Amino acid sequence: MITAASDTAIAVESMDNPDIARRAFRTMQLSRAVEDKLASLYRAGMIKGGVFLGKGQEALSTASSIFLRKGDIFGPCIRDQAGRLAFGDTVLDTLRTYFGSAQGPMRGRDGNIHRGRPRDGYYAMISHLGSMVAMVGGALYARRQRGETGVVGVTSIGDGGTSTGAFHEGVNFAAVEKLPLVVVVANNQYAYSTPNNRQFACADLLDRAAGYGIAGHKTDGTDPRACLETLNRAVQAARDGHGPQMVVATLLRLVGHGEHDDAGYVDAGLRKANVGRDCLDVGARQLLEDGLATTGELAAWASEAQAEVEAALDIAQREKGPDPESEDWHALSTERLVDGYFDAEEE
Repeated sequence: MITAASDTAIAVESMDNPDIARRAFRTMQLSRAVEDKLASLYRAGMIKGGVFLGKGQEALSTASSIFLRKGDIFGPCIRDQAGRLAFGDTVLDTLRTYFGSAQGPMRGRDGNIHRGRPRDGYYAMISHLGSMVAMVGGALYARRQRGETGVVGVTSIGDGGTSTGAFHEGVNFAAVEKLPLVVVVANNQYAYSTPNNRQFACADLLDRAAGYGIAGHKTDGTDPRACLETLNRAVQAARDGHGPQMVVATLLRLVGHGEHDDAGYVDAGLRKANVGRDCLDVGARQLLEDGLATTGELAAWASEAQAEVEAALDIAQREKGPDPESEDWHALSTERLVDGYFDAEEE
């Protein structure tokens, strides 16, 4: 549902293509398989640092980046494993980062969710508390200053993060500059353990879009089809020059804030309500009902996802971390310049 600029004619990518729904669901399956393995490894004491899962948010996360193109920007949040995969991240690079492999995208220098490939438009997450809004917005402004057009940036945040000053400043800047930014808000009902009614007084988080003077879209975060349709329209609207778009998706985080948290504070009634549905269950049912997959295909895809995770894990566990004796990396940048810019990665 669009609640602002709904009369704007927007040419969106056709949702009649069955490959979109199938690819999205397979990404959701793969993300779940990766995170189930990460949770198991964390409990076994094999992962250092935090593990923050996106269980229940895979549909929204996948839809957030699946419509992006080469040259676009994706700034993920802590529960965006699915979105990372949809944007081109790999299972191997995911596990390499968690195990501190020198072969991973961060070369073993930073871990877990703080990973990315900036030169490919895939930004490493700084913080889940609003910082990425300004970061992606600033990158879009820089692209504009260089004369680049047709670029879209997407970043996501949780409901709690929308109460931070960084979020306000970032969205306000994007609104004033009319940047092609899509801000995806996953309203998962709790900012860690703080429920919605102690976070904000507005009737709906979508009300904030009007306050900033930008377009707002609302969707059911447990419904993969609805997420794809909504994000498809929002991304295209930004690409067509209609300024920032805010997407608010209602869902429930099906796990704790992190694997260290048992989520005992979550209202049991929410788990039984529509908002507590597992988007993978909904997505599987939709594919079957639409004739886009068979039960045999769904089972085969799940098996393939598990096999891919196990194969990547076998490689990542064997690789070595960085050698401090031979490191020449600098904290703020390398000393090499490429085309007049500091090179963010080593070859």
